[in-house]
Amino acid sequence: MTTPTATSPPGSVTSTSPASLSLTRRQVWTRIRGLLLALLLLVGAGIALAAFHSGAQHGRLDPRSADQHGSRAVAQLLEDRGVSVRVVTTLDEAGAAAGSDTTLLVTSPDLLTPHQQGELRAATAGSAGRTVLLSAGPTSVGRLAPGVRAVSPGPVSARAPRCSLAAARGAGNADTGGFRYISDGLDSIACYPAEGLPTLLLIREQGAGDTALLGSADFLYNDRLDSWGNASLALQLLGSRPHLIWYLPSFDDPSAARDGEAGGPGTGNDRSFADLIPPGWLWGTLQLFVAAVLAAVWRARRLGPLVTEQLPVAIRASESTEGRARLYRRANARDRAASSLRSATRTRVAPLVGVSLRDAHVSSVLLPAVATHLNTTDGSPGTLLFGPAPADDAALVRLADQLDILEREVRTS
Repeated sequence: MTTPTATSPPGSVTSTSPASLSLTRRQVWTRIRGLLLALLLLVGAGIALAAFHSGAQHGRLDPRSADQHGSRAVAQLLEDRGVSVRVVTTLDEAGAAAGSDTTLLVTSPDLLTPHQQGELRAATAGSAGRTVLLSAGPTSVGRLAPGVRAVSPGPVSARAPRCSLAAARGAGNADTGGFRYISDGLDSIACYPAEGLPTLLLIREQGAGDTALLGSADFLYNDRLDSWGNASLALQLLGSRPHLIWYLPSFDDPSAARDGEAGGPGTGNDRSFADLIPPGWLWGTLQLFVAAVLAAVWRARRLGPLVTEQLPVAIRASESTEGRARLYRRANARDRAASSLRSATRTRVAPLVGVSLRDAHVSSVLLPAVATHLNTTDGSPGTLLFGPAPADDAALVRLADQLDILEREVRTS
């Protein structure tokens, strides 16, 4: 049995209570659960990746770390051979410990600020000891080893020494690579070439010790020390003096604050805010932006295409016209309003002058036909039907009146 439903009479507008327009909790949950699930998955994936990478790089090149990227194995081998290993994390400690009987190992020279690099160079230049720089790139090699340029890094693999350096010849093949170096007129020995450029460069300075540049530090990792001649190369490069200072640069080093105090070009004063943001955060922001765009596309596709629906009530044409006009006025869309008025006029005038609806919006076809039905030459029909947008509301009103006059004249001609 069908229950009859009440219908609204034509011309009337049914009122809807505000309570019926509010969403229930179930409807709100249905709409946002997909977005919340995507956000939860994104956060979980970020935490998992961060935990994975942080675990893999924990204690990198730290002589106290037994992780695969630590260097505890080589430190123990050096101590077994009578070389004392001391770990420092500040520039002041590293500079004070430099001496003729000391090897200073700098694990991450690129982490040092320009002012720190200058202080480190001044402390080691006259020490007559050995300085070993691991993975020194273009941002640090020019200050720590003047006269040397770093070239873009390459892959790390077992390479032959191909040089006269006793430490390299005794070690034989070793896992080398990374940055490659070019020395300009220096007394140096180039070893382990990759694509014609050395990945190990030993610079000898008269009465001032020597500096060893290594493009990659992989041969010092615990999991690679027993491969090829890595252990032999590490022991001979780091064990040539009785004391080894293992310098692990850190972000909380007080000497980094002096970089801004020094002033002048090349110091921390001319660094922008973007330079202080780690590269990982920039990549993370880009990934979040891409995820947001994909989520927006997914939600838009889920809503489906637009469909035409019957209005639930009958609305007078005058009310619909007035409502659209108010929307145009609120948005200052005089161009859209004028275009709508002209398009409607052309559509109504075209059949009156013998022009098909297909050509009603073609000026070269419609204007000559309209001109034959006009008795006066006041106002150009081309400007009225195909002119520019009105400059203000008064001009829009005049345009509507003139279009009305033109249409009446065509009808009565």
